[in-house]
Amino acid sequence: MSTPPDPGDPLVGVAGFAHALAAAGLPVASDAVAGYARALRQVDVGDPGQVYWAGRATLCRGPDDIPRYDSAFAGWFGGDVPARIPRSGELPRRARIAALTTSDGGDAEGGGPQLRVAADDTEVLRHRDIAELTAAERAHLAELIAALRPRPPSRPAIRMRPARRGAVDPRRTVRSMLAAGGETVRPSRHRKATRPRRVVLLIDVSGSMSPYADALLRFAHVVARGNPTGTEVFTLGTRMTRVSRALRVRDPEVALAAAGRAVPDWAGGTRLGETLRAFLNRWGRRGVARGAVVVIFSDGWERGDPTLLAEQMAQLRRLARTVLWVNPHAGADGYEPVQSGIAAALPHTDRLLAGHSLATLQELLALVRRA
Repeated sequence: MSTPPDPGDPLVGVAGFAHALAAAGLPVASDAVAGYARALRQVDVGDPGQVYWAGRATLCRGPDDIPRYDSAFAGWFGGDVPARIPRSGELPRRARIAALTTSDGGDAEGGGPQLRVAADDTEVLRHRDIAELTAAERAHLAELIAALRPRPPSRPAIRMRPARRGAVDPRRTVRSMLAAGGETVRPSRHRKATRPRRVVLLIDVSGSMSPYADALLRFAHVVARGNPTGTEVFTLGTRMTRVSRALRVRDPEVALAAAGRAVPDWAGGTRLGETLRAFLNRWGRRGVARGAVVVIFSDGWERGDPTLLAEQMAQLRRLARTVLWVNPHAGADGYEPVQSGIAAALPHTDRLLAGHSLATLQELLALVRRA
């Protein structure tokens, strides 16, 4: 019968425990036993949990060893295997579930925007028009947008990469045969690698789009953070402004504040044709729009020449892989694209989408991913 170790001496019983492990089918090397002895000097040997984890960390070589280790530990030290010990300061996670609004329709208790939203409220909020949200609902929408995890579209790369399936790689196959002394080996295979495709977001920040501008810039911040080197963001109004660098800051509030300071024509007029021409002349033809997925967020209200807008859209369509037009009003019942701007641009777009809610923005992300 084995003698339990003396808690006052951490080294007593180490060799016996090693024999118990071997009897359980888990033989350990001498250096692992020495590591276990050193680990015991660093923990409280009067605490079974710390003794258990010290041995598991030093004596087990993989997940398959854990059941045999647990069996040997229970047999040698007696009692059950200790449960996981929470780290110092670690608290169990709890879901925050509460009502967004009180029964009388006002904001929840606390005065400022409260983020205590029931799951049902969140699902309803996903489909609400952003322009109709209260301050508290906008605050929660900002959190939901920040939680999005967009994946960029991909394009084939020139190089090949090793793969389990695909065409036979003759070079690697021959090298494997030479390394095996000329014996027949399993053929090595490879296939085309992929790279992220560039995404360009053009956001109309004119007065008619101001109810959606904050949410759309937050959406752009999430996309830019997901693929910083492959995402470009510009604002359109009476002039074109590049805000890509400002939106690459990790904190969304800091990023939006920086973008706001950079945009001089916030909530002003709309000259889509002229601003789009400025984008193409300075950025688009120089490579930013070539082969990219371009998304234009605008309601299509154009104060300039619609003919100019149609010409610039035609050029953009020839450069880009896909051109998507997101109009928040397109989700309304009975909507007809009769505004001068959208009527001129529509023949040169691949899809007209609604971007008035979080749900439609999530659908947009999926469409961009597949483009």
